[in-house]
Amino acid sequence: MSFLEAQSCKLHYIDWGSGKPIVFLHGWPLSSASWEYQMVPLAAQGFRCLAYDRRGFGHSEKPYSGYDYDTLAGDLKGFLDRLDLEDVTLVGFSMAGGEVARYMKSFNGARVARVVLVSAVTPFLLKTGTNPNGVDKSVFDQMVDGVVEDRPHFLATFGKKFFGAGLLNFSVGNDLLDWAKSLALQASPKATIDCIRAFSETDFRQDLPAVRVPTLVIHGDSDQTVPLELSGRLTAKLVPGAQLKIYEGAPHGLFYTERERLNTDLAAFARA
Repeated sequence: MSFLEAQSCKLHYIDWGSGKPIVFLHGWPLSSASWEYQMVPLAAQGFRCLAYDRRGFGHSEKPYSGYDYDTLAGDLKGFLDRLDLEDVTLVGFSMAGGEVARYMKSFNGARVARVVLVSAVTPFLLKTGTNPNGVDKSVFDQMVDGVVEDRPHFLATFGKKFFGAGLLNFSVGNDLLDWAKSLALQASPKATIDCIRAFSETDFRQDLPAVRVPTLVIHGDSDQTVPLELSGRLTAKLVPGAQLKIYEGAPHGLFYTERERLNTDLAAFARA
């Protein structure tokens, strides 16, 4: 296994292929391994595909604290700097969309040439006085309660919604759901809980206008985890010049369910 240190935290990472670098940032509550359906085919197409486990997840170190977006964006900077990556296409899925947004603002988009936000939690999920169409805090409280009470059961139930299993998508079977749950169970329970608070309560509305590179926003219109109207559509409006691609019928976990289409779009965008 390969590791590097970012902000005194050892991060496990994958580095496959050669060519233009694509850095994949995984969603909650998974790990870098969730990108296998992108990294294998895209590395074969001549890209250098990299991904790391967020602190607290996968095989990375699991400190008790440090799951706020400022720290997570700092980890991303450390990763890009330590590997001296340039002309990066940065792909953030779900929770990681926030890391991308915060990084681009905090570090002026250093080393990044293109951004792809897939099923991202940006711009702001929580219902507040300035965000009246957001999700009520009680929904996220229930998620935390579920993790605390019975994390394996919660993750199993969450996974079905995540991939749209049993709704319009019958291609997702129990084996795939078990695989995803196994990745999620590698995470620290503390990180799992703290990241629910981070991705639900962090407001990225001031970060997104700082994304000044070509940006592709991809979102499924059947996403029940992070609804399109609350996230992808608004994100595309806040990022200058962003392109929005809506995948009809796609759930949140479209990196698997729509993998062929996603890979085609990623390759075309990264080559531009």
